[in-house]
Amino acid sequence: MHAIIETGGNQYRVSDGDMPFIEKLEAEAGNEVTFDRVLAIINGETTNFGAPTVAGAKVTAEVVKNGRAKKIIVYKMKPKKNYRRKQGHRQPYTQVKISKITV
Repeated sequence: MHAIIETGGNQYRVSDGDMPFIEKLEAEAGNEVTFDRVLAIINGETTNFGAPTVAGAKVTAEVVKNGRAKKIIVYKMKPKKNYRRKQGHRQPYTQVKISKITV
C-alpha cells in the first residue's frame, strides 16, 4: 500500500517503512506525527484519489532526526560591473519513518 501525502508544500509517495527527508517539522526525534493531507491511496490494483484529499485517511510516522542538508553556494555576478555576491545556504530537514497508513 502506498500513499501520496502533502507536507511543507511538497508531495511525497510513501509506504510502510519508508524514511523520506521532508521539510522541517517542529517535532523532536522520537515523537510521532500524523499527516492528514493524504492526496491518494494506492493499494495494488485499486487507487483512491481525493478531491483534494481522501476523507478519513491519515499517515502516521515517527521522527528519526532533524538536521541540515549539505551547503550549496549561491553566486550572483554581473559581468563588467564589478558586482559579485557569494552566499551559502543549508536547508533544514526532518527525516521520518512511516509506520502506518490508515484509510
